[in-house]
Amino acid sequence: MTANASNLATGVSPSIWRNTAAWTKAADVAVVLMAASLPWSTSLVAIFAVAWLLLLIPTAELRDFSETLKRPACFLPVTLFALALAGTLWSTDIPWAARLHAVNPVGKLIAIPILIRHFEKSGRGLWVALAFIASCAAVMLASWAMVVDPRLAFDASRIPGVPVKNTIAQGQEFTLCAFGALGGAMYALSRQQKRIALLLALLSAGFVANMVFVANSRTALACIPILFVLFLAMYFSKRTAVILVIGGIIAATLAWNTSSYLRSRVEQAITEYQAYRTSHAATSAGQRLEFWRKSVKFFEAAPILGHGTGSTKLLFERDAVGQTGASAEVIANPHNQTLNVAVQWGIAGIIVLYLMWISHLKLFIGKEGLFAWIGLAAVVQNFFSSLLNSHLFDFTEGWIYVLAVGVAGGMIARAQNADALAGQG
Repeated sequence: MTANASNLATGVSPSIWRNTAAWTKAADVAVVLMAASLPWSTSLVAIFAVAWLLLLIPTAELRDFSETLKRPACFLPVTLFALALAGTLWSTDIPWAARLHAVNPVGKLIAIPILIRHFEKSGRGLWVALAFIASCAAVMLASWAMVVDPRLAFDASRIPGVPVKNTIAQGQEFTLCAFGALGGAMYALSRQQKRIALLLALLSAGFVANMVFVANSRTALACIPILFVLFLAMYFSKRTAVILVIGGIIAATLAWNTSSYLRSRVEQAITEYQAYRTSHAATSAGQRLEFWRKSVKFFEAAPILGHGTGSTKLLFERDAVGQTGASAEVIANPHNQTLNVAVQWGIAGIIVLYLMWISHLKLFIGKEGLFAWIGLAAVVQNFFSSLLNSHLFDFTEGWIYVLAVGVAGGMIARAQNADALAGQG
C-alpha cells in the first residue's frame, strides 16, 4: 500500500504530520498540564512529560540539538546526568537496580535544555506560569478549607492545612507563587493594568498568610526573606527598598505575635536542636546535623569522584552499625544538595552542580521582565533551599526548578533573539 493510500485508509491528511505549528502548540499544552498537575500528583507529571516529548518529535530538527547544547545553561544539566550515569560504574558494592534507581532523580535535568529550546521557539511560557499558579491557588484554597472545616479534607489522616503531598513541597510551591505573583503585579502595573496588579498582590498575600497561619516548612520560612530582598533589589530604588524592608520587618513582627503556629514551628526547631546536642536524640533538626556530619566524613574518604551513584544509603547503613539515637538513622538522602552530590560523585560532581547553578543564574540576572524575575527567583530559591534539602533531586521541588528555568530561560532567549533581529533591522 502506498503512503497516500495508507493516509486515505486512516483518514489522516499527510499535511497534519508536517504541521509543525500544531505539534508545537500541542506540546505546549502538555507542558501546561505538567505544571497544573505538579502541585497535586507525581504520576500525572510523568505521563504528561512523556506526552510532551512524543509531541516534540515531529518538530525536532538536528540544529536544535547542536545549537542548544552549545550553551552552558543547557549542556551542564546534561553533564550532571552523564556523571550520574558514569558513577554507576564505580559504585561496585551496590546492586545494579539500586544504581540505576539513583540515576532517576537526576534524569529530569535533561528536560531543561529541551524546554529552553522549545519555548524559545513557541513563546507560550505565560500559559505554563498561569497554569502553575492557578493550580497552587487551588491547593491554597483547599488548605484554608481544611482549617475552617476539617470535614472538607480529602484525607482525614493528613496534616491540617496540607491537602496533598507534604509541608515542604507545599511551602516551596507557595513561596515561588507568592513572589511570582508579586512579579506579575509589577508587570501588570508597567502595562497600566491596575486591577490585575491588585488581584495578583492579594493572591501573593494569600500564599504568605497561609504559610504564616496554616502550614509551612522551615525551609520556606528561611527562603522568604532572601527572595523578598531580591525582589526589592530588582524592582525598586534604594530609598524605596529601605522603606519596604522596614515595612517587611513590621509585618514579620506582627505575624510572629499573632500566629502561635508560626512561633511553635520556629521554637520546635530550637528545641529539636537542643535535644540533639544534649542527648543525641533523633529529632528532625538533629537528624539533619547528623546526616551532614556523616556525609562530610564519607566525602573525605573519596573526595575526587565520590563513592558512586546510589552509594549513600549503603554508607549510612555501614556507619549505623552499633550506633544509637540520631547516629543509628539510615537514609539515602543527606538533606543537603551539595553533600548529596559530593558523596556520590566527589569534587567532580560539586563543580558541575555549582557551574550549572551559576549558568542558570546568568540566564536571568541583569535581565528585565516577568520571566527574568521568575527564573531568577526559582534559581535562588532552589540554591538556598538546597542547603537544607536535596531539592534538585526531589520530585516536586526538582520539577519546579526544571520547569521554571526551562520555560523562563526559553522566553528570555526568545526575547533576546527578537531584540537582535530588531537591531539588525
